[in-house]
Amino acid sequence: MTQTTAEKPTVTMETIVSLCKRRGIVFPGSDIYEGLAGTFDYGPVGAELKQNVKNAWWRSVVYERDDIEGLDAAILMNPRTWKASGHLDTFSDPLCDTRGPSRKRYRADHIEETECTLHRIVDVTEGEPAPVEGGEIWAPNKKKAKEFYQKYWEKYLNLEGRRVKLEQVEGSTRLGRFSPDDGGVLTEPRDFNLMLTTHLGPVLDSAAKVYLRPETAQGIFVNFSNVQSSMRRKLPFGIAQMGKSFRNEITPRNFLFRTREFEQMEIEFFCKPGHLCKPGEWTDEDWLRHWIEERMNWYTRFGIRPERLRLRQQEADELAHYAKATGDVEYLFPIGWQELEGIANRTDYDLRQHMEHSGKDLRYFDPELNDRYVPYVIEPSAGVDRSCLAFLVDAYTEEKVRDDKRVVLKLHRSLAPVKAAVFPLLKNKPELVSMARNLCRELKKDIYAVYDDTAAIGKLYRRQDEIGTPYCITVDVDSLEDQAVTVRDRDTMEQVRLGIDKVRDYILDGLREQ
Repeated sequence: MTQTTAEKPTVTMETIVSLCKRRGIVFPGSDIYEGLAGTFDYGPVGAELKQNVKNAWWRSVVYERDDIEGLDAAILMNPRTWKASGHLDTFSDPLCDTRGPSRKRYRADHIEETECTLHRIVDVTEGEPAPVEGGEIWAPNKKKAKEFYQKYWEKYLNLEGRRVKLEQVEGSTRLGRFSPDDGGVLTEPRDFNLMLTTHLGPVLDSAAKVYLRPETAQGIFVNFSNVQSSMRRKLPFGIAQMGKSFRNEITPRNFLFRTREFEQMEIEFFCKPGHLCKPGEWTDEDWLRHWIEERMNWYTRFGIRPERLRLRQQEADELAHYAKATGDVEYLFPIGWQELEGIANRTDYDLRQHMEHSGKDLRYFDPELNDRYVPYVIEPSAGVDRSCLAFLVDAYTEEKVRDDKRVVLKLHRSLAPVKAAVFPLLKNKPELVSMARNLCRELKKDIYAVYDDTAAIGKLYRRQDEIGTPYCITVDVDSLEDQAVTVRDRDTMEQVRLGIDKVRDYILDGLREQ
């Protein structure tokens, strides 16, 4: 493990969530219908941030290298794909259901044994106290039992308006697994497949069932021969893909960190197995080290503080059954160290599985060896949403400016959603408004720029600071005379006076410098 002494970010996840909704970065999914757990919508600002993150990744792995090809495979695939990949048989978690009213489901390995006491619900509204049928709550104490009752049991048992008391059953205290949400007894664990299903065609039968892909990687593997032959590629080479994936997460949590619908940035890099390599030729192990270094450097290149990144090598008992070795790039989120990206040596497992199940020959013909073999695969797999969250957390800064707090997202300028904002000093002067709008329109030909006149200049600056806009441009009364404007830098807050005809080049140069 790469050691680091970084301290956890002072910003909380709650602060990031609030900023994201307030400034149009990320909204809860289906917000007006009380949401849908594990789904989020990227707002106007967030959509730009997300696109910029994807563009930065694509440029670095496809445009800036000469050994990677791009791909955009279909989300829906022949179900046999998932049989070959092992997802139908092994992509599952052991789950428990509560027999309480919340109807929640839990991963068995996430529920620890706790010491709880049985609390019986007794109706004391009239006459003799009467135990309520089915009203049994397991809780560590009476206070917690009351919380469970008020949150779920009262409505579930139709006890609204009635007086009840919670009686502790003497001698019932025991160590066990109970629902942390409603105090219900949990069922025995059973396997639950994490793939989301849908149906093709008009008939809802098993023959029409297909799956929303749980990863983008399989679309690359089934297209290995197509890409290799059509692009006339020799090993080593890779295939890169970005796209949506879906997992029926049981406990989506921590904002963008774990969701049911998410986007991936994945590379499958095909190389010669080490035992076939000549002396001095890079083996699969060399390529794994190369990609670990490349991916660590990518995050720091775009602004992540190195002390908040670390590499954790998976132990032998953690590795997937097909993996020879895996390194996890971890980031220090407000919730602690969490995986940002995994780089795995998947050996030849995937191509062999698809050969076996499809009957197609996916071996590579090596002209130097004059023989065919199944390539090994190095897989750097990153999450777009987790990356966006890491960049937001790392860029979040609070500063004191003349006794006021300034919140600023010091995003790398390539990732900043809005590159420049243009304001007229006085919105009731048509000539200033016209000049500001014309300047904004010209900037839009090269960058994403916005016009705003809905508040005083100081407030407009703060709005743009909170979404990470590198440059704010003010058109004032003097601009009508000297054809110059004031350009303010986000990070230093320094201002320069420039001729309006020089603004475009000044900003483009500044964006290129970082």
